[in-house]
Amino acid sequence: MITTLSGSPPTTITPATITPADLSRLRIAAEQLESGFLAEMLKAAGLDRPAEGGFGGGAGEEHYASFLIDAQAQALVRAGGIGLAESLFEALKGHAEHG
Repeated sequence: MITTLSGSPPTTITPATITPADLSRLRIAAEQLESGFLAEMLKAAGLDRPAEGGFGGGAGEEHYASFLIDAQAQALVRAGGIGLAESLFEALKGHAEHG
């Protein structure tokens, strides 16, 4: 049995009740996790800090850098990512199918 987390209340998926909607929610959750992972990796690489010279945006530039990192991570996932979302999805799907 697997419990999914989304914007809606958690639902329990049992092997007998897996639907295409359940699989869609599992894929979305896996992609969100990969996006979060990639965002943290981009931050660790220093891409959230202004470059030398920067854009001259002052404090606002630093605050909005996290939004840029998140958007870049989401774009990476949409472009195929690093395969983490697919691996997570397959593992979750297998767990849901076999209990």
